[in-house]
Amino acid sequence: QEAEIKRTRAESEMRAQIENMKLGNETLLRETTKLAGALSNSQTRGKYGEAQLETLLENAGLLENVHFFKQDYRSSGSEITKPDIKIAIPGGSELFIDSKFPFDRFLEAIVEKDPLERTRLMQAHAKDLMGHVTSLAKRGYQESNNSPDYVVLFAPFESILSEALDVDPQLLHKAFEKNVTIATPTTMMALLRTVAYVFSRSELARNAQEIQDLAGELLKRIGKVHSKIETLGDRIKSTERAFNDLIKSAEENVIKPARKMVKLGAPSSSKLKAIEDIDDEVRQIAPKELGSAALDDGDDDLDEGESDEK
Repeated sequence: QEAEIKRTRAESEMRAQIENMKLGNETLLRETTKLAGALSNSQTRGKYGEAQLETLLENAGLLENVHFFKQDYRSSGSEITKPDIKIAIPGGSELFIDSKFPFDRFLEAIVEKDPLERTRLMQAHAKDLMGHVTSLAKRGYQESNNSPDYVVLFAPFESILSEALDVDPQLLHKAFEKNVTIATPTTMMALLRTVAYVFSRSELARNAQEIQDLAGELLKRIGKVHSKIETLGDRIKSTERAFNDLIKSAEENVIKPARKMVKLGAPSSSKLKAIEDIDDEVRQIAPKELGSAALDDGDDDLDEGESDEK
């Protein structure tokens, strides 16, 4: 009886799981139908592709109006064209990405139950995709100044490209020949991560150059201070010599006669002590500790400063 209870309970749980799966599948089908209906409109499809592309750009660490720019209008003969995204690559290059993609035959194919008809629709989808490649190549985005020799066509679903390749394995090669690269979310993320890496390396290079410039400026200033310290040391030495000469002169001309007067009986309220001279040496800064260029710059600036003082 216990085994029967367990079996009944297991069957009940399984029925509940199956019911939940049915509800989930129905919900997924409704959402898929809504998405398919929305993407059947070319304008909505374009906006969806742009939104997916922007998400990838942001996830790759690229910032709008810093690393990439949207809807950049450009004249091409008598026609005004606009790549959906323009990425400003360090060094002045520009990479153009178009997120519009053919979808009608693809939608028809994925809901088609007849294998032969499905294959025919997928072949039509592959032709539509190649036709879009040709149209994109004619717009000449890749011919813009400082642009790589290719433009990227972004397909927001992996299956858009994979299903087309199943019926036309040479599709990517044909696109490459027209200077168009077809990228799906996986390959696009790899491309964008590479671009983000280039940006980060460029930023590091700029920071390294700035550090080098600041280091050079610091050495120049150290050189100036070094020169002024040397000048001050020379003046202290000169003052020391003058002080010692004054002591010697005072000892001979003032102190000795005064002591003699005291010995002869002149009144004195204090004993005249000998004045000691200064024997301390002014410490030298070792020039080898600084770059010669910095010291030379410092000497030049010091000379200018002394000219101003005069």
